[in-house]
Amino acid sequence: MPDGWETFKPSALMSAPSITSDKIRNLAIIAHVDHGKTTLVDQMLRQSGAFRDNQVLQERAMDSMDQEKERGITIKAKNTSVRWKDFLINIVDTPGHADFGGEVERVMKMVDGVMLVVDAYEGPQAQTRFVLQKALAAGLNPVVFINKIDRPNARPQEMQDLVLELFLELEASEEQFNAPFLFGSARDGYALKELDDEQSGMTPLFEVLAEKIPAPTIEESDDFKMLVSNVDWSDYVGRIAVGKILSGSTKIGDTIWRLRKDHSPERSKVSKIFEYSALATNDASEGVAGNIIGLSGFEEIDIGETLAGNQDEELLPFVEIDPPTVMMSFSVNDGPMAGREGDRVTSREVRDRLLKEARTNISIKLEDMDGSADFKVNARGAMQVAVVVEEMRREGFELLVSRPTVIKQMIDGRSHEPFETVYLEVPDDAVGGCMQSLANRKGQVESMSANKGRTTLQATIPTRGLIGFEFELLNLTSGEGIMSHLFKEYRPDSGDIRTRRTGTLVSMEKGESNTYALRNIETRGKLFVGAGEEVYEGMIVGENPRIEDLPVNPTKAKHVTNHRAAGSDKTETLTPPIKFSLERAIEYIAPDELVEVTPKNIRLRKRILDFNLRKREAKKISS
Repeated sequence: MPDGWETFKPSALMSAPSITSDKIRNLAIIAHVDHGKTTLVDQMLRQSGAFRDNQVLQERAMDSMDQEKERGITIKAKNTSVRWKDFLINIVDTPGHADFGGEVERVMKMVDGVMLVVDAYEGPQAQTRFVLQKALAAGLNPVVFINKIDRPNARPQEMQDLVLELFLELEASEEQFNAPFLFGSARDGYALKELDDEQSGMTPLFEVLAEKIPAPTIEESDDFKMLVSNVDWSDYVGRIAVGKILSGSTKIGDTIWRLRKDHSPERSKVSKIFEYSALATNDASEGVAGNIIGLSGFEEIDIGETLAGNQDEELLPFVEIDPPTVMMSFSVNDGPMAGREGDRVTSREVRDRLLKEARTNISIKLEDMDGSADFKVNARGAMQVAVVVEEMRREGFELLVSRPTVIKQMIDGRSHEPFETVYLEVPDDAVGGCMQSLANRKGQVESMSANKGRTTLQATIPTRGLIGFEFELLNLTSGEGIMSHLFKEYRPDSGDIRTRRTGTLVSMEKGESNTYALRNIETRGKLFVGAGEEVYEGMIVGENPRIEDLPVNPTKAKHVTNHRAAGSDKTETLTPPIKFSLERAIEYIAPDELVEVTPKNIRLRKRILDFNLRKREAKKISS
């Protein structure tokens, strides 16, 4: 089960009333990042009576991963449910960041409706468009919740109009266009059917969900059938297949068939059945049609496979997700400090861990795994890969990770690369700098609108041009810029793009850095290391404003003279070094550089550590 989730004993479920399919409501909550989905789920759990009055519930309780709490975003789609009157409302909380769109796409097969959450000030954003488009294409009817109406400068009525315009633009059906709207504040725990209604907690929301989200459609068959839309893991029972039962039912001990994607059947026996309630996973004796459950009893099970009571059943169709657009290479750490800080340092361990990730994350693909020390990981974006790398370093891995490169396609004999639609919201005085940065990265501004001191830009840009752009945007706008992006299409290659216009300061020696040496190096650029840190030849210790790399010696000590002692610089201070986050480091490095990731440190280095070898290799390339 996901970290932090509690598994109850079977007796915990026995007091819950039985449920029939007509009283089940399955919905996904979709939104742009930080529009309040997870906070809204927290309130629904609280006000449905899922917890004791004296029970302490942390904020963003559904975000069980450490990184979700630290980043303040949802990464993995997760299941829960609430009981309201005689209804069972199954809720799937989905990510809002574009890099984790695969999590959104696959859960559409588990639900019968969606709740779209929109910020009352920011309105529909790029990811709003993406998740809504997927939901509408799947034939799901939405309920819209305009959140944060208590926010200063909130524009709930205007946002309702903008959402309706988006429905029209995305060619929603008449029924989808006539979606019910609610207004409220997830933080303060209330929902309103009309803006001038009196506050009565979340009751209006529960009423609308029970009335407007349809009951699950049950196939006219007594045979058990379920599409595996997610895979969980338990240290006690192993892999757990999660999905919605489309027909029939199943009990513990039943024989069912795992139908692989190659149509080959495998006989299995149900060892456990799980239902999701609040933040717990409860044991159940039976899974009924229409409900979202977990099943164990399979040595191997993959997302997109079919479980059936009959081995002759046809495979259930699974969602086709958008293709990965960036590739990064993984390899074991082979640097001078390899094996000092981690305990999982072999190529086999890295390979097994990446295979495990690919089985539960359908938007990540692995290539060239056999016979190579380098493992290619294809993904939606750098953040998605950075999350995987961060999980691995916390598990004790030491890795080398490359800069992201885009995945190109040959179309009609010509190289094509992925392009994105990027949306920017920036202060008016930063518009010029942002437009110049977009132009440098081969971006083309398509529309621009101003509102109350802030300007919204829409542009089309090669995916290559977005690498590292978010950090540049934060510098250009003093941290006030907001960016979102969405895959658009493949276009002919746009030529050379230089996303980093500086060189690096590269250590020539191995040893411990000192204040004397770093003070001299600091005159040439910005430092990435401080005094007393261990460095090695080929390690990047700073940045210089020129395009070329400069070799430096951060270990050089002051010689003793008759006038001054070697230790007389102890009181001198250095400018604090720049420390990179993992995501920032991955997007910062050049193609001839790598990020060294260990449980304790993030270091930047050259692919070829030896200075003379690098020089000879550079001559070969230039000639």
